[in-house]
Amino acid sequence: MEFFRNPKINFIGNRKYMYFVSGALVLLSIIVLIVKGGPNYGVDFRGGLLLQIKTEPALKIEEVRSTLTSKGYKTEVQTFGEPGMFILKFSSEQISPDEIVNALKSAHPNTTISLLRTEMVGPSIGRKLTMQAITLTLVGMLLMLIYISFRFDFRFGVSSVLALFHDTIISLGIFTLLGREFSVPIVAAILTLIGYSINDSIVVADRIREKLRAFGKVIPRNKIEEIFNSGINETLSRTIITSLTTLFPLFTILIFARGTTIFDFALILSIGIIVGTYSSIGIVASIVTDWYKASLKKEKA
Repeated sequence: MEFFRNPKINFIGNRKYMYFVSGALVLLSIIVLIVKGGPNYGVDFRGGLLLQIKTEPALKIEEVRSTLTSKGYKTEVQTFGEPGMFILKFSSEQISPDEIVNALKSAHPNTTISLLRTEMVGPSIGRKLTMQAITLTLVGMLLMLIYISFRFDFRFGVSSVLALFHDTIISLGIFTLLGREFSVPIVAAILTLIGYSINDSIVVADRIREKLRAFGKVIPRNKIEEIFNSGINETLSRTIITSLTTLFPLFTILIFARGTTIFDFALILSIGIIVGTYSSIGIVASIVTDWYKASLKKEKA
């Protein structure tokens, strides 16, 4: 199946516009993160109280949220598993689990409220999780750099890792702008996104490498843009179809799973896949093209 039949889009010729768009998005994302004081860290990172409760008969999420808000509690409420099961997250450790249960019981006297789980997360644990999340992300990118440099070319490796930074920063910026909470599942989503984005870049890099091999060791400088454009266009249908196939189930989650613990995971993955598809098509090959041309120019000089 082909999404595009013999496309001849001049991606490389328009790379300056893509650099501008990417630069603007990265800059805006950094500004958002600075203004907001970083991502909106959840209880896992900043410390606080997490409760899992069960209501019988099942209450609606709006009822639980409005009850706690009216009682003066600032909390995040998410459905969890079967109907009537909820995760409640509070940024303060000073709140007593019993007072939360009693507050819900007083508002809903005909409902049985059961406390199933209580977790306290201290600020020191939150800081440790933050460092672990950063370390995992950087180690993942370093491993990708080593693999692509060994498998393809150092230029492709560096360009792919730059694209990963690009994808991660923009995804985090948009996610933070939407006011969503940064939790442990979001770290998992970012690591998943890194693997997904690098896969797209590898497909494009592999096709370009095949075309470069046809010219041997001497690659005409005036043919570089044509070679890279051809490689991108030949893999364009595959890249678009793969991304759409992944996005469809994610969009289904976003539509039908609002308020659940998996919603934010699906949201940042959706943002990242869209941004990652764009960078795989328009950024990675563009950077390598300019690098190749600069190297040939230096050799000629």
